[in-house]
Amino acid sequence: MENLGLGFELIIVLVAAVVGGILAHRLKLPVLLGYLVAGILVSPHGLGLIQDIDAIKNLASVGVILLLFTLGLEFSLDELRRIGRVAVLGGIAQILLTALAGFALGKVLGWATPEAIFFGFLISLSSTLIVLKLLLERGELDTIHGRVMTGILLMQDLSLVPLMIILPALGKAGAEIAPALLDAGAKAIGFVVVMAGLGLFLLPKILDKVAQSRSRELFLITVVSLSLAAAITAQFFGVSAAVGAFIAGLLIGRSVFARQALADVVPFRDAFGALFFVSLGTLADLSFITNNPGLVIGVVIFIIVVKFIICGAVPLVFGYNARTAIFTGFGLTQIGEFSFVLAGVGVAAGILRDTTYALTLGAAIITMVLTPFVLSLANFSYRQLERFKLGQKLLSFRSSTEEKRTVLPLAGHAVICGAGRSAESLIKVMGRRNLSHLIIDLDPRVIARFRKLGIPCIYGDASNPAILAGASLEKAKLLVCTFPSFLDVELTVKNARAVNPKIDIVARVERDRDAEALLNIGVNELVKPEFESSLEITRHALHRYGLTATEIQYLLNSLRQGTMS
Repeated sequence: MENLGLGFELIIVLVAAVVGGILAHRLKLPVLLGYLVAGILVSPHGLGLIQDIDAIKNLASVGVILLLFTLGLEFSLDELRRIGRVAVLGGIAQILLTALAGFALGKVLGWATPEAIFFGFLISLSSTLIVLKLLLERGELDTIHGRVMTGILLMQDLSLVPLMIILPALGKAGAEIAPALLDAGAKAIGFVVVMAGLGLFLLPKILDKVAQSRSRELFLITVVSLSLAAAITAQFFGVSAAVGAFIAGLLIGRSVFARQALADVVPFRDAFGALFFVSLGTLADLSFITNNPGLVIGVVIFIIVVKFIICGAVPLVFGYNARTAIFTGFGLTQIGEFSFVLAGVGVAAGILRDTTYALTLGAAIITMVLTPFVLSLANFSYRQLERFKLGQKLLSFRSSTEEKRTVLPLAGHAVICGAGRSAESLIKVMGRRNLSHLIIDLDPRVIARFRKLGIPCIYGDASNPAILAGASLEKAKLLVCTFPSFLDVELTVKNARAVNPKIDIVARVERDRDAEALLNIGVNELVKPEFESSLEITRHALHRYGLTATEIQYLLNSLRQGTMS
């Protein structure tokens, strides 16, 4: 066993990662939490199954390099532009304000200033992995609050790079911090200039030559080699290897080879990433957490409350309503996976003590585990606010004063709730046929665009009775709900039925289990996007086999009605 050395310990780490990942998946938790817990258990502070932690950390550093490389490949400037100022300016404000609050907590706990600053930035980052997964499962990725959260998360991910460059300078003595920051900034700029030159002229030519060989193996080896070479080059400039990999990923991500590079590297990233998160777990002293449960719980409550307030305030400042603020605030209360990357930098630079690292790791795990429940609390809070007049007034905040006072003079019209992609064709056709319609939407940019076209619009949450009151709903012919969120559709339908029991309602539904609930509360027609797209695919396939339009329509009707055996 001793002769096996590192190989044996590597096997233990990988087996622990698999077991931890499977258990986390069974519990419907992020697998990275399973990796962290596995690392804690096999560490010298736990069962003591591995002792050569430094060797494992060296292998795990490849995981960090590939993690940041793929982050660069996936980074979307177009997505930031689409979401707008709330992502860029709001994201920066959220990071700085949360870091300030974390710094204040650190000073209250008696930590040194550099450590308190570092801790503040650690808790400022949220989990892109967990939040996007939950939004996707809940069908809320394309909602207003889903897009706002995505934008802020993108900005947080991007901030990791400058933070990894700047924060290690805090490990210097007080008088040396400013020169260290200037030196780090100058080296980083020099590295970026060199990499930009290589990225614009050399990297595309190398990838093009390799791609012409039509060998996936050569292409994969080349991509991995480029990411590692960029990481090593960065160290020559005094910049973190992970930052170098990110810049390389960013440059390759602008090329035509980005998608294939990402597809090939992801399996390696996941394997070495598992090693990285397990190695982070091995650094945690579990005894500190068990000996200080009051401190850990207090820090967790502080993080959740502070991040809820700050993340919830950002959408309000940028013109979004109270509902978006509530869901955004609840959704971003956890500490993110990239905080672990940043924490590793802090430990290596001697800024974070082992106790602070253990406290941060414990708080991160707890906030991550609580995220699904906290996000469900947003639904509960919204439903409770809807029951009271004061709550309804709060939720209708940000609707224009004129719209709150005035009922638009319409009759026999369609009220379209949600003017996203699902409603684009309907709005276009109704405009072409001069059919009276009104739009209610939570996105101020959408409202501004349709108002320029002369279409009656109300900015606000369509599920709020105070907003529906301005839509002449009692005279309307049709209500169309295109929201991807079941909660939005359910509340809108209930409140609309209370105003006009006879109105026809067409609604979008994502999940089969939600369809029956919507039919029970009065929806006349349900549209399932995935089911309808499957019918269209079936239509085109059958047409290629020579079936007539009548035969195809009969078969599709059978599928739609559920009568086909």
